[in-house]
Amino acid sequence: MTAFEDVVAAIGHTPLVRLRLGRDGVRVYAKLEMQNLYTMKDRVGREMVLAARRSGALRPGAPIVESSSGSMALGLAVVGRSLGHAVHIVTDPRIDPITFAKLRALGCEVHVVAEMNGAGWQGARLEQVDRLLERMPDAFYPRQYSNPNNPAAYAALAEELLADLESVDVLVGSVGSGGSLCGTVRALRRAGRRVRAVAVDSVGSVLFGAQPDRPGRLQSGLGNSLHVLNVDHAVIDEVHWLNDREAFLGTRELAAEQQLFAGNTAGSVYRILRQVVAEAPPGSTVVGILPDRGDRYVETVYDDAYWAAKGVDALEVADAPKPVRYGEAVTGWSRARLREYGAPDRLAFVESNTTGSGMAALAKAREMGLLPVLYAADPSRYPAAAQAGAELVELRTADPAALRAALAARPLAGLTTTSDYYVQAVAELAGGLGLPGNSPEAVAWCRDKSATRRRLAESGVPQPAWRVVEAPGEVAAAVAAVGLPCVVKPVDDSGSSGVRRCEDTASAGRQVAAILARTVNDRGQPTAGRALVEEYVEGAEFSVETFSADGTCTAVGVTATRIGPAPWFVEMGHAFPARTADLPDAAEPAQVARQALKAVGYTWGPAHTELRLCPGRGPVVLEINARLAGGMIPELVRLAHGVDLVQQQLCLAVGRPVHLAGRLARHAGIRFLTAPAEGVLAEPTGLAAAAAVPGVTEAVVTRAPGAVVRPARSALDRLGHVIAVADTAAEVEQALDAAVACVRLRVTRGDER
Repeated sequence: MTAFEDVVAAIGHTPLVRLRLGRDGVRVYAKLEMQNLYTMKDRVGREMVLAARRSGALRPGAPIVESSSGSMALGLAVVGRSLGHAVHIVTDPRIDPITFAKLRALGCEVHVVAEMNGAGWQGARLEQVDRLLERMPDAFYPRQYSNPNNPAAYAALAEELLADLESVDVLVGSVGSGGSLCGTVRALRRAGRRVRAVAVDSVGSVLFGAQPDRPGRLQSGLGNSLHVLNVDHAVIDEVHWLNDREAFLGTRELAAEQQLFAGNTAGSVYRILRQVVAEAPPGSTVVGILPDRGDRYVETVYDDAYWAAKGVDALEVADAPKPVRYGEAVTGWSRARLREYGAPDRLAFVESNTTGSGMAALAKAREMGLLPVLYAADPSRYPAAAQAGAELVELRTADPAALRAALAARPLAGLTTTSDYYVQAVAELAGGLGLPGNSPEAVAWCRDKSATRRRLAESGVPQPAWRVVEAPGEVAAAVAAVGLPCVVKPVDDSGSSGVRRCEDTASAGRQVAAILARTVNDRGQPTAGRALVEEYVEGAEFSVETFSADGTCTAVGVTATRIGPAPWFVEMGHAFPARTADLPDAAEPAQVARQALKAVGYTWGPAHTELRLCPGRGPVVLEINARLAGGMIPELVRLAHGVDLVQQQLCLAVGRPVHLAGRLARHAGIRFLTAPAEGVLAEPTGLAAAAAVPGVTEAVVTRAPGAVVRPARSALDRLGHVIAVADTAAEVEQALDAAVACVRLRVTRGDER
């Protein structure tokens, strides 16, 4: 038997018990998280408190404040109190007497709200948390519903499963804050296990598929009246809902049939386990996570008088789940399958961004239970792809016939790319292979900026004056038409490459000549051989991040962009969402972006529409990009609003539901690091200090020492970045200023090494 130094070290290490449910060689196990010291949330309490102490967010002796109806409260109590912190728990009248007594015995201060508000009991509790934080400004608020250390805590649970079992084919778990099931599944998939994730929710919970909230539901420990960040919809393959009677019956049956005296979350999982076992292929290993002991439920789930008083017996009971469309309201045991058993799981990528969203998309596909397959002409471009769990296939991606033959050779769940240079090819291939995708014509009109201009002009969408130039002799007339200064750009490049502000006709001519002389782009593709000469529009630059699906174009938000020094147009920083002080009416650019997308017929997938807010003219469209934003903007959206746009692109590509509703209300920003002069990059300094600035989530240099660098003329010249997140835009800017000031990028001449 293992000896532990203290109660914190003793958390976890829970038993795995085989249940008497197997058939045709299907093995079924229960992971008895109820055998933690108090509850399964002991793991989360330990992870969140220790991480906060390491980062400095929780100082020695400072109080901890959290909202919880039971399990999370106990987890924080056992860890926080054992480490010398006061623990304040905000709960509601549904708390059971045993949990209340345990919290008081452990030395916690328990605050019980008297009544619900418009967001149910959870909303009322969160209001009380805000009041406590005002009184205790040094307190640590774990934010269990959005704290990434909640799901991260279950990596240890996954490790325990991997140590005990050769394989885990299906994992069934209840969902409340989202940590246990989503965190365990992600960890298993990162370890290479292609596990199917089955979520168990309660009727009247809003967590999945826009179900109506019913705050009077009797089940505790699962379900929610709020949309919470840690419920990662994209990693779930199947969702079941049970009404109170069905959940309570499952709990009693678990005790009678398996001799496990548990709570209603475990009982709900047990009821679904029986269904999963009946459908699982022979040879499968199925695991259910059983979270809670039954002692808290003696006077509810196990009490016939309680059933009678609450009308539990009046509820209908189904013997099998009713199949429903995701989003259809349910009243009893129902099931929505987001991915059918045996459905193709290969998600093909035609090339990719080499960093940022490109590699993140491969890793997210793996977390979703998909096998990412990256088709690349030069696999050496993607050294991080294998680490992300992708299968690399070397292929001439510039050859449409060879690419189509390779894609058609094996069944695919979907097809996508994160590279601007390949969105056109993917749109054409998806249509030909019968896979979800955008209109090739719409993508072509976006990729060719001269075609964009023509479509916007036909629809009356505000844009700069413009002329297309195909020969140097046409420059003077184009400049005369649009005026000076003007902007010269290629019609088909990306990342601000070749875009320049020109003050006179001569410089415009030189830039046009440079564009026309370039016959291939950075990916070796033929260029269009045309340039745009455009009116220079004064005003602040913004972009609108949109996502189109099911006939609806959703504006996720507006990003403010910081442009580097002229004559180039390199994006040197972004802030999301744009500050109200800079953009009083965010609806106006969003509406113009929708008009622009409609003009080019863009109705499917993410888009990044760049515009300038011109005094006296309003929003003027600069470009429509038929893809997600670059420049780490998707990461800013995720940090600020809790919407993972990279993941949603993958969901759309494989036909899964898309979730775009914000679940956070914060601000995020990025500053890019660039070379102060031409030369050779020396070893950077100050990155650790930058990363330690409060609010900073990332500080990296992406170029290796010894690289030849220059002041930025395009996005390819950026050398790294710093990202920060905070509750206000001003705090983000302060954090970025402080972090950037820490970083030193020294550039030497080649002979100074």
